Amino acid sequence: MECCYSTKLSSPSSSVVLNLQGSSSPVGRRLSRKTLNPGLQSSLHSKPLDRLQPFVYRRSSFSLSPRTYKGPIYAEAGKQSWDLGRFLKTLYFFNGPPSPAKFFEFLIEKLSNPTPSEPVKAMENSGIVLVVGATGGVGRRVVDILRKKGLPVRVLARNEEKARRMLGPDVDLIVGDITKESTLVPEYFKGVKKVIHAASVIVGPKEGDTPDRAKYSQGIKFFEPEIKGDSPEMVEYIGMKNLINAVKGGVGLRSGKLLYGFEDNLSRELPWGALDDVVMGGVSESMFQVDPTGGENGGPTGLFKGVVSTANNGGFTSVRTRNFSVPEDLFAYDGLELRLKGDGRRYKLIIRTSPDWDTVGYTASFDTVRDQWQSIRLPFSSLRPIFRARTVFDAPPFNPSKIISMQLMFSKFEYDGKLNPTFVEGAFQLPVSSIRAYISDPIMPRFVHVSSAGVTRPERPGLDLSKQPPAVRLNKELGFILTYKLKGEDLIRESGIPYTIVRPCALTEEPAGADLIFDQGDNITGKISREEIARICVAALESPYACDKTFEVKSVIPFSEPFTVDPENPPPEKDYNLYFKNLKDGITGKELLEQSPVPV
Repeated sequence: MECCYSTKLSSPSSSVVLNLQGSSSPVGRRLSRKTLNPGLQSSLHSKPLDRLQPFVYRRSSFSLSPRTYKGPIYAEAGKQSWDLGRFLKTLYFFNGPPSPAKFFEFLIEKLSNPTPSEPVKAMENSGIVLVVGATGGVGRRVVDILRKKGLPVRVLARNEEKARRMLGPDVDLIVGDITKESTLVPEYFKGVKKVIHAASVIVGPKEGDTPDRAKYSQGIKFFEPEIKGDSPEMVEYIGMKNLINAVKGGVGLRSGKLLYGFEDNLSRELPWGALDDVVMGGVSESMFQVDPTGGENGGPTGLFKGVVSTANNGGFTSVRTRNFSVPEDLFAYDGLELRLKGDGRRYKLIIRTSPDWDTVGYTASFDTVRDQWQSIRLPFSSLRPIFRARTVFDAPPFNPSKIISMQLMFSKFEYDGKLNPTFVEGAFQLPVSSIRAYISDPIMPRFVHVSSAGVTRPERPGLDLSKQPPAVRLNKELGFILTYKLKGEDLIRESGIPYTIVRPCALTEEPAGADLIFDQGDNITGKISREEIARICVAALESPYACDKTFEVKSVIPFSEPFTVDPENPPPEKDYNLYFKNLKDGITGKELLEQSPVPV
């Protein structure tokens, strides 16, 4: 509840009234057996709401047992009766009533109304970059670049000893194998928001290599190759599938995550319960129901509706979900988007990260447009920590990975003594077709994958294989390595995760710095430095121009010429956005696989 509590306790026969919603002055009233104000009573009962049957209030004791009450509590002349039965049912709906100790603490507490003078803490939502294949030629360079940029890094490796020897004893390390789903424990990936995947099937010389892998460093053009270890199917396809499943919840989907509502063929419902000013002695009431034909296109929609009254110092209605059995982890996302039909009024969305009944609610107000379906985005960074209608300046930052419940509210009160400028008494209704988490624009890649040039060529009609690199010519002999690399790429493209797929030509140990050629359609051959690919991967994480793009890349230096750099006069760092900006969506090279063979 976003509430203030104030009470007046005098003699044992005096009344006890809760004020839970932002009234600036304490409320104390004696209860007497007077009838409701006829005019307002008539207006309330004329609305399409089913009132719960009230209970009798026995003044000899103040017990929370519903069996004690069998009728209404009446107010003074000019006031309205308080429905204690509805109050108790409200408490029991939300996982039972609060503890007696807390309940009576609320009753006796009086709160001041200071004017806020401090800024609210901003929410922080940075994330860890996971590097997969961190002990490989590209992966270890990626780790080094990320560290130099001061970004939090976690690595996934099969061999702990090798990883710590290569990357340092203090590296944040997950020991796991992408080919073995059971080793990818969900807890390992908490806090991971971005992934650079540089793991690959191992190809080595049949006759063996030198201790420093000199043959491998030259590329398979210079030795007769074979697969070492797990097959391409296991690493490039099954391993990719396992990795995507492990990180999908943390890195997020471009389309967002549906928390409530009805969209296309998707639906997700939540247990909403009314939480109105009855908890402070008021008479407002609301409900949340599904309207099967009230949606934007004639389909179902949720409907928050009710009647709000300021009688008895009330003035708010709300619906709140029961606590989720498992907290919603929305760390990958930037806020919540509500699709609704407005009525020109200002409402609130309240999110809680604690299972406690009465606790800080991270709150945002939003204005609606009358009789218009609209999408309203509420960034997590805009949420204010509110407790009993007052800003809590020392509250912890909002944690989107531990969302326990949500609440929609229409209230006379804003925060810290301010009033809702759009508030009017009477009936209201707010159709809400969906609530979903979203990734804010511009969307950056969350999954960068190092694949290979040539993945679409082995089966390409009319291609002269004699002019292609060894991996293309030997695709079948190498366990269909490029075929499964392409299948792994397709898994990324179909996952819904914002991605970049980098297809390097033959990788070398040369330094970065040569001029580059970016291309699409999977046609080029050549070489490129592993260091350069590592830099491209890290740059892609921060570029909206690289999002959902697939491209090949090579240097302008031919194979026959080595590339060196003068340490005293290194080439300037590249702005990779200049390359990314020229890339187009939807080009993978698979388009050519559908063409008819070229006639001889």
